[in-house]
Amino acid sequence: MPRGTDRWRLYGLALGEGWRRLRYCAVSAWRSVFSLHRFAPDRILIVPQDLRTADPTVAGDIYSGYYALAGRVVNTRGSSPFNEEPPSRAWAEALYGFGWLRHLRAADSALSRANARALVDDFFNHAASRNGIATKPRVAARRLISLLDHSPLVLDGADRGFYRRFTRTLGRTAVQLQLSVAGGLRGNDRLIAAVALAYAGLCLNGPSRVLRQANRLLTDELNRQVLPDGGHISRNPRLVVELLTDLLPLSQTYAARGAEPPPALIGAIDRMMPVLRMFRHGEGSLGLFNGMGVTKPDLIATLLAYDDVRAKAMEHAPHSGYERLEAGEAIVLMDVGTPPPAEFSREAHAGCLSFEMSVGAFRLVVNCGAPRPGTGQSTFAARSTAAHSTVTMGDVSSCHFAGATNGSSIGWWLGRFIGTPVLSGPRQVPATREILPDGISIKASHDGYLNRFGVIHERRLDLGAHGDRLEGEDSFISEGPARPGETDTALRFHLHPSVRASRIADGPGIFLVLPNQDCWSFEADAGELSLEESVFFAASDGVRRTTQIVVAIDAGLTRTVRWRFLHLGHRPHTESES
Repeated sequence: MPRGTDRWRLYGLALGEGWRRLRYCAVSAWRSVFSLHRFAPDRILIVPQDLRTADPTVAGDIYSGYYALAGRVVNTRGSSPFNEEPPSRAWAEALYGFGWLRHLRAADSALSRANARALVDDFFNHAASRNGIATKPRVAARRLISLLDHSPLVLDGADRGFYRRFTRTLGRTAVQLQLSVAGGLRGNDRLIAAVALAYAGLCLNGPSRVLRQANRLLTDELNRQVLPDGGHISRNPRLVVELLTDLLPLSQTYAARGAEPPPALIGAIDRMMPVLRMFRHGEGSLGLFNGMGVTKPDLIATLLAYDDVRAKAMEHAPHSGYERLEAGEAIVLMDVGTPPPAEFSREAHAGCLSFEMSVGAFRLVVNCGAPRPGTGQSTFAARSTAAHSTVTMGDVSSCHFAGATNGSSIGWWLGRFIGTPVLSGPRQVPATREILPDGISIKASHDGYLNRFGVIHERRLDLGAHGDRLEGEDSFISEGPARPGETDTALRFHLHPSVRASRIADGPGIFLVLPNQDCWSFEADAGELSLEESVFFAASDGVRRTTQIVVAIDAGLTRTVRWRFLHLGHRPHTESES
């Protein structure tokens, strides 16, 4: 069970969630009695655009009964997918979210249109549409947007009865989202609900108050959740991508309807574009921080097509807590932020002062990334400090998560009830950036280990002006008496799976070879240097084994470690490597 303030914070979060659910039940009952906020549209006025990439070959799989969603495949053998036992919650959310309709629309055939209409009709008639995962606000909001996006596919050839039932169901879903918002819906789900309600107000005929209310809600949540530097309050790069994917077509839908978009919408889009570029490595993938997993390069390219081609990446995001160093072909991204607020931290990682490095089109140093939802892989392991290219002390993380309670049944149950937010972590992460005559420097520190070990970790990174060297210095500032033997510390540098690493035969360093045969070396001036196994969760083809460089020290005795990645040149390609 978590101790002290963490325990009371856990109890407080659980009580808050209980109050939110009670409030939702009360609001739902009150509105059902007085029949307020009826919304019964009977016409679709405009169809928004879906920016997500579609694959027409998936339509054939769906017709054959194969549903590959969220990393799992279910063969329905001709029965309804809504009768199947979901292999994971993520699979069920993807099924009930109906984002897969885009693949049927891409097939553009009479068969795909008939199949889409039959599946939507089956869902409308199924009990699952009225309870369980399908009614969760996040899922209902995603379904409302998807059905509007792909309504031409579903309604092509439909009779008037189905058309009317389709629009009325969309109206009921919008009312359900209004109830959820009024009942205290929190976190990112509240913003997704606001986006879906704005789409409903624009695309469906009905009272003008629906759009007015959605505009107010959308404005409030965008101002709250999109930070002044363009990052999301969760600090998760993936949510920046997801938000832009929804907000860009929403702004177009306002224009198509001749409606004035909320200024907060345009401002949020303008702020998020530079921070999206900030997270981007040379080969197009995004930095693996705070819940980011596999990058969809085609979607990123689509989003960036809406931006000025001459736009540059942001280098300094003080509100989001990230820094970008760029010189020559080298790019370094560094996490210099505190954990997000609890309601937005259910995917946050304990990776303070971790960094990633890429050279040209190749990744060199990485974090392990987030596993795909629903794959059964260890989320807690991926969120731990040890899964990041930073320092771990005493083999514990710099953050404590609800649900990770060392076997406590009470803590586990509360974690299941409220999710797995961050209970405690670094409170102070000061960072300074400096332009040097021969490069760029960033220095930052965090107090995530202060209470337990009496130590503040400080890290300095210096990137050479030509991008051919990265020098680092990790210092351990004692705020109390030294504790030799109690402060076993590891500096971890996780390598991308494409990097080949080996010990230098006649020296203490590590020899690194990128796929293009560029050679780098790593060396440290203190500690025990070793190569150990690691895992990379963010590969497009699934989890992959990789290697990490580990420098082991006792921070009670060794106060500073200096290390360096140095470019050695290009290694000629030999016949044996062909």
